[in-house]
Amino acid sequence: MIAVRHLFLAVCAAASLWLSACTAEPPPRACSPVHFDGAPFTVCSFDVDRADIRLFLTHPDGAPYAQFDRLAAQMEADGTPLLFAMNGGMYHDDRRAVGLYVEDGEQAAALVTSAGPGNFGMLPNGVFWRDGGDAGITETNAYGVLFPDGSPRYATQSGPMLVLDGALHPDFNADGPSRKRRNGVGLSADGRTVHFAISDAPVNFHTFARLFRDRLGTPNALYLDGVVSRLYAPGIQRDEPGPDLGPIVAVVSAQAATP
Repeated sequence: MIAVRHLFLAVCAAASLWLSACTAEPPPRACSPVHFDGAPFTVCSFDVDRADIRLFLTHPDGAPYAQFDRLAAQMEADGTPLLFAMNGGMYHDDRRAVGLYVEDGEQAAALVTSAGPGNFGMLPNGVFWRDGGDAGITETNAYGVLFPDGSPRYATQSGPMLVLDGALHPDFNADGPSRKRRNGVGLSADGRTVHFAISDAPVNFHTFARLFRDRLGTPNALYLDGVVSRLYAPGIQRDEPGPDLGPIVAVVSAQAATP
């Protein structure tokens, strides 16, 4: 009888452990599908305090990285696996950044404050930056005031601003006919969560901006690029090929934050 009782208790304990494992919440993934306003998106969210967010442009051999796989191979060789990557701003034909670009404290291109053709010159535009334990998305002129005597460790300028202080860019129209695949970045109101988003179907600027403001709750968000937009996220089996890129924004170590 005692042996039977011990066997019963052991079975119950094993069952309890099994049930706990089956019913426990899975750990949050950095990247998740999000449906908003009838369109599919992928959102990758990272805790500023726990994610090593960097910008990459030039391979040690002097040529642009250009492709996610080339960057991933270099990170693997350095012992720092690539967890996430996305095109990180607009670029010239030779892959140089169009506007301000700072990588590991070295400025490779200067801030552009004037209006101009194309999406980049649709003012207000802005800068996504990372410095120490802080990250920011700052309108271009305000960025010049914020960093008058130097640069953060990483910075990339792009445009237009999708959301600025809670307001959509004034040139966006709900019925805007330009529908493209787009990617961008937003920062939570408390400044502690960075949300990278890419549309998985063509959308206009208005819908893309409202994703950040109304779904992700970011008071500031910046457009990074369109048409060539693509994603590297091995956690969800995404490694999208395409034309050679210029700046790449990446995460090389992180603990996921729930979108």
